[in-house]
Amino acid sequence: MSNLLWKSLMASPAVLGATLLFSATAIAAPNSTTPETVQTEQAQFTAVSEISSQPKVVAQAAPAQSTEVLQQVSQYSNSERQNSISQVTSVSQFSDVQPTDWAFQALQSLVERYGCIAGYPNGTYRGNRALTRYEFAAGLNACLDRVNELIATATADLVTKEDLATLQRLQEEFSAELATLRGRVDALEARTAELEANQFSTTTKLVGEAIFALTDAFGDQAGDDNNTVFQNRVRLDLQTSFTGRDVLHTRLASGNAERLNVGDPTGAEAFQTFNIGNTGNNNVEVDWLAYYFPLGDAARVYVAATGGIWSDVAATVNPYFEDFDGGNGALSTFASENPIFRVGGGAGAAVNFGFGNQRSFLLPSSVTIGYLGSEPNDPGIGSGIFNGNYAALGQLNFNLGDRLALAATYVHGYHGAGGVLFDQGSVTSPVVGTSQANTLSALNASSSNSYGISAAFRPSDRLSISGFVSYHDVTGFGSDDDYEAWSYGAGVTLPDLGKKGNVLGIFGGAQPYALNKVAGVNDSDIPWHIEGFYKYRVNDNISITPGVIYLLNPGQSSDNDDAIVGTLRTTFTF
Repeated sequence: MSNLLWKSLMASPAVLGATLLFSATAIAAPNSTTPETVQTEQAQFTAVSEISSQPKVVAQAAPAQSTEVLQQVSQYSNSERQNSISQVTSVSQFSDVQPTDWAFQALQSLVERYGCIAGYPNGTYRGNRALTRYEFAAGLNACLDRVNELIATATADLVTKEDLATLQRLQEEFSAELATLRGRVDALEARTAELEANQFSTTTKLVGEAIFALTDAFGDQAGDDNNTVFQNRVRLDLQTSFTGRDVLHTRLASGNAERLNVGDPTGAEAFQTFNIGNTGNNNVEVDWLAYYFPLGDAARVYVAATGGIWSDVAATVNPYFEDFDGGNGALSTFASENPIFRVGGGAGAAVNFGFGNQRSFLLPSSVTIGYLGSEPNDPGIGSGIFNGNYAALGQLNFNLGDRLALAATYVHGYHGAGGVLFDQGSVTSPVVGTSQANTLSALNASSSNSYGISAAFRPSDRLSISGFVSYHDVTGFGSDDDYEAWSYGAGVTLPDLGKKGNVLGIFGGAQPYALNKVAGVNDSDIPWHIEGFYKYRVNDNISITPGVIYLLNPGQSSDNDDAIVGTLRTTFTF
């Protein structure tokens, strides 16, 4: 143990130096003005009943020459979405316009006669401030267009000579502003036409994420069994909407992450340090294909053809740690969410039923049910959607105000011979927990019943507390195949520590473990997991996360030396 601590201290300056080097390099880059694409952390408290559209990815950057166009069009379109426009009948409804100027009286008369200005429902033109000359020119321009329309449609008799004289005087007074306004509109229309002609798709946007991770393991045993690695993962998600309320995810993924060996010398204990995958040395594959659509006003349906997991549809209630298998949350799979959500996966369907603003311990705010099969594409005997490995989930979600959320989860699973418990649809490869907790009978099929509670409490905007506990009862179809597994953990995060977007997180608990599973083997020790990380947000598109994971009793045995895993993760979203 003393040797382990000494090696950790020796490694700390190197990790810190690497962090500062990466930070300094990234900070030197200009800040992006693109709106942040993934911001779901605080929403877990206020929208637990909603189904996440699963930011398993994030998107395509525009060509360099179109970046400014995209930003300007985005600014205008966001303004329109946030302020629904309605017709007004009097300029006096614009409370920010001063009624003492002659132009106000003139424009008031024109608005009341011709109804030619569109304003906002709250009675203001552009927020709680005085109407600028450019904004006034926009209203005047609308009246000019309306009068020209009346003249062009042979209804010129409706326009009086006095009104024409007033318009001429207003035009002369605001000639400079009108010219500037029309020039801006012409430029914007030209840029919009260029964007439409070169856009990726009218129904699809491309969201992307790239992860770089420098990782190593330290300890008397783990240090000898591992080398420093530099691993990556890239995801591109095509998000298509056909009605405006639905979304089809077609995600391409590529990665080369191999697992570290931090357990016994035989390598039975493999550990996934961060949530990035291996597609076979960066081969490109479709790792997620799913469709979300509403069913009435109170339900949302999820259908996955491949790569479906429970956190796609069920609220995991672990804000700031979770990132739905992405690169901005916790470093480890264990700390990101309750392991019960890792039982089963693949293809299937789920639905979330909402009950409005129900906030009570007695009645849930929403209910989630679903079914996922791990071998849906195999037509062979003992496979397929219903005869192969599968998992069925039921969850009650309680949204108890803006500060407290709770989820109660049940998962029933069926596992073929030689499978693992926490497979997330991969059938034979565990994603969390010890080998004792995962290894099912090699000769007989097994069934499992898992029960979990997840909760999150946010006493303030700068503090979040979350935790979970899960119990797993495995019943084998052969003798001596039954066992029980437990897992629990809790964490604290300090969001916006240092600057907006930063997160300091500390999480600790016991990875899924099974006690006294093999007679005569020392496997009764609890495998403790302690994790700390600090996500530094360089800008809207880049974050750097150094962190350390301390593992006690890996492999459920104190005979195995403790291990420390250090990771420096850089995440790019675009």
